[in-house]
Amino acid sequence: ANALSVYHTVKRLGLPDARIILMLSDDIACNPRNDFPAQVFNFPQHALNLYGLHVEVDYRGLDVTVENFLRLLTGRHPPHVPMSKRLMTNEGSNILVYMTGHGGDEFLKFSDAQEMGSQDLADAFEAMHQKRRYRDVFFIADTCEAATLQHAFYSPNIISVGSSRKGENSYSLVSDKEVGVPIIDRFTYHLLGFLERVNQTSRATLQDLFQSFNPALIASHPEYRADLYPWPLHRARLMA
Repeated sequence: ANALSVYHTVKRLGLPDARIILMLSDDIACNPRNDFPAQVFNFPQHALNLYGLHVEVDYRGLDVTVENFLRLLTGRHPPHVPMSKRLMTNEGSNILVYMTGHGGDEFLKFSDAQEMGSQDLADAFEAMHQKRRYRDVFFIADTCEAATLQHAFYSPNIISVGSSRKGENSYSLVSDKEVGVPIIDRFTYHLLGFLERVNQTSRATLQDLFQSFNPALIASHPEYRADLYPWPLHRARLMA
């Protein structure tokens, strides 16, 4: 639900599916333990099915691997990969990378089967920089010890934020008694709360976003890194 919630939010803010690459483990909607087949919710009221008709999943299931993710960033695809599954960016592109799942000190798990290290991610961003595949990158991670993923970054024009410091867990918000599991994490919930107040003409900045995070409500200390970005955060508009 975390990734799908962010997906719906960026679409509301004007990004079409043609400019979004969505990778999902896709093991919930059709899980036989799910009492709501082909549906995913982020609130117990079940007001919105996040897995509805207007969701385009680009990589799902066994295709969600560390290799495919790093190939996506760097553009090093085998010839048979269609254009719709490639990140078609250039030196003028602003890129949002949102990642969520299980993780720890400088690693993130993919479907509990593989791990991606912070150095792997940092080197992929550097390859993107060398190939002029972005102007700015905004990296967001919601996982335990999420901020450690950004420690190895060394390429210019990257702003990053993680849901929790080293040694901290990232916690879920509420459990859905009907579904039987927690359905959204605290950091992503509060991230969405801020973004829901943003529209395409908003002048909200990254400084506004980062200052909105309340550790008492999130139950961890979100940590951002902006030393690789050349401008002050109060000038970095979300809807540039």
